[in-house]
Amino acid sequence: MANTLVLVRHGQSEWNLKNLFTGWKDVDLTEAGIEEAHEAGRMLAARGLKFDLAFTSKLVRAQRTLDIILEELGQAGLETIEDEALNERDYGDLTGLNKDDARARWGEEQVHIWRRSFDVQPPGGESLKDTAARTLPFYVARILPQVLAGRTVLVAAHGNSLRALVMELEQMTPEQIIKLNIATGVPIIYTLDEHGGVLSKVDLEAAG
Repeated sequence: MANTLVLVRHGQSEWNLKNLFTGWKDVDLTEAGIEEAHEAGRMLAARGLKFDLAFTSKLVRAQRTLDIILEELGQAGLETIEDEALNERDYGDLTGLNKDDARARWGEEQVHIWRRSFDVQPPGGESLKDTAARTLPFYVARILPQVLAGRTVLVAAHGNSLRALVMELEQMTPEQIIKLNIATGVPIIYTLDEHGGVLSKVDLEAAG
């Protein structure tokens, strides 16, 4: 499959389970998250996908998800580039706080704005716009050229770094991106044209 890009958010992490803001905190997968990663690998194998190159963040939950997927595909040891440009957004002062406790302290609306808006920063942290400012240049410089060269590329990263990529790929507005949630451990398969535009998209959660 030429010009194929697959995005996968890491499986459930220990802090996802505890409903904590995680950001750059380096926490591992839960047992459920490990199984999500195995299932992602099985779904990709069922479609006959093989990868030429992989990218991931500097955080273990994304790296471990990638490793498990590659094991399922019989591609352990595939060339992989790790870069903090693909890290989750930095939640700053919210990191480690329970999301329900944060809502009780600052209100549902304010916490929703911090989590889902495009350009509002949580205290001491990054907005999605800030995350995109480091993720998109890396995508354009390092990932996209590999895809346009006809290589099949896998990116295992995080909810917000992937939201930034999807926003660019699908030319979504800041208003549209607010509503986008990327499920843990569910591959999204894009086929791109010679300019990097999206020819087709298959969300394996929606595809069953």
